[in-house]
Amino acid sequence: MSTTHTRGILTAAAAIVLAASAISITAAAQAADNPTGAGNHGDRNTALADAFNGVDRNTNWQQTSKLKLNFPTYHTEGIAYSQDHIFLSAVQIIEPTVKFPTPQNGFDRTPGKGVGHLFVMDKAGALQKDIVLGEGDMYHPGGIDFDGTNVWIPVAQYRPDSSAIIYRVDAATLDVHKQFEVKDHFGGIVMDKQTGHLVGNTWGSRRFAEWDLQGKQLSTWQNPNYFIDYQDCQYVPNSRMLCSGITNLPQTPAAGGTGAIHELGGMAMIDLKSHSVIRDVPFQQWSTAGHVATRNPFKMTADGGHLTMKVAPDNGEEGNGTEILTYEATVTPAK
Repeated sequence: MSTTHTRGILTAAAAIVLAASAISITAAAQAADNPTGAGNHGDRNTALADAFNGVDRNTNWQQTSKLKLNFPTYHTEGIAYSQDHIFLSAVQIIEPTVKFPTPQNGFDRTPGKGVGHLFVMDKAGALQKDIVLGEGDMYHPGGIDFDGTNVWIPVAQYRPDSSAIIYRVDAATLDVHKQFEVKDHFGGIVMDKQTGHLVGNTWGSRRFAEWDLQGKQLSTWQNPNYFIDYQDCQYVPNSRMLCSGITNLPQTPAAGGTGAIHELGGMAMIDLKSHSVIRDVPFQQWSTAGHVATRNPFKMTADGGHLTMKVAPDNGEEGNGTEILTYEATVTPAK
């Protein structure tokens, strides 16, 4: 066989391998956009954005299921779904933080002590692996996102204006990679699959930052919205993020005493190009322990105008323990 012919065969083989790799990456990204497998039609990439633009305060959300988790879950933070797994981040508090009378060394409280967890479950909620994340005072995992290949997790100090580590975990092998560190508390993250960049939100989601995968900060902007503090977010094509969250508001004394609070829940969709809030709506349904359902872990999918939302607002020691609640609603998608 001639050298030229051999090179031709090798070139063709390489092309086939590259093509197969591209197909695999594309399939993984599509699975991340639609982890339940619903809505496999031509415009499914915009189905979630279109449907969420049809949500308002009168949308009729119905709770359709509860999945009880039968292992210690501590204080839940973020949730994500791959084809094979449910991922749930949580913080185990060993020593609570304590507020200083006046700030010390730029901090408003002690660091406390704790352990960061990323629980890996099968689709029935059975624990398969407990991945411990964090270093030193950085032990607080936040909201997480799945990009089709990796789960992205920020693990920060449990205090504002501090520091965080950005991790990625291969959803198939469960290998953990420390991607980079940042100089602030970041409590949530998404992968913008249009740019390949990461976007995180700080304590109380008052500021956003965008980085490349090496941790170089590319931009930063202030949150123009004070409706809720975002707790867990997900990427939505094209270059949008959908977040849920909570604001604790004071109640009148007649509603439970001078220290009573009301948990205001809600969801918001943000344009990652213009940095504007496209749509935000309240959500006031309650968990077994009495928390508003959008308190922490949150993910949503759409099949046309049918929305499915997964949340896990209760801590492991509250109410009936942590339950993954499913809410569904049918809306008229925006045109």
